[in-house]
Amino acid sequence: MENKMKLHWENVYNEKNENEVSWYQKVPNISLDIIKSLDLNLNSKIIDIGAGESRLVDNLLDLGFNNIDVLDISKKSIEKAQKRLGLKSDKINWIVSDINDFKPDEKYDLWHDRAAFHFLKDPVQINNYVVLANSSLNNNGKIVLGTFSSNGPLKCSGLEVSRYNQKSVSNVFSKCFTLLNYQHSNHPTPFDTTQEFLFSVLSKK
Repeated sequence: MENKMKLHWENVYNEKNENEVSWYQKVPNISLDIIKSLDLNLNSKIIDIGAGESRLVDNLLDLGFNNIDVLDISKKSIEKAQKRLGLKSDKINWIVSDINDFKPDEKYDLWHDRAAFHFLKDPVQINNYVVLANSSLNNNGKIVLGTFSSNGPLKCSGLEVSRYNQKSVSNVFSKCFTLLNYQHSNHPTPFDTTQEFLFSVLSKK
């Protein structure tokens, strides 16, 4: 039987258009600016975790990156992103998986996650995520992590989330990663509200 989380997200992406969810961004500028600052090779292996219909993949292709995986728990969200990209979607490795069940076939240079990690509430799952990211990254691999900040919402899409500050992110990932830098940003939702995010850049030890 499919787990409740998968059913929840399949329903969200079946019922709502791209611009009817709070996390919608026409252009994910902060993620893109951070990724550009990392001086990655265009052949670098990149994975976008919990991407949904995010337009990050479109922009990475436009920048010339050619080795991209996109993962989401929702098959529907992947299908909608593929449809949007059209023929370009053939350039992407699409993965339908719950992050808690993900077993990658190869190593990555960049692990990007905007607004997926903060849905993990169970300390065991949080620790497993850190271990998975560590084992999935090459030496000197980086994580770009976008979570709700300590001033951010308590819930998203009806689900409780974990909120973070730079100290708690550093502590959670400290076994395997070093926090290189961080920044706060106010994300304007399609509903004329704002959500405060914390973007953290972590490097594999």
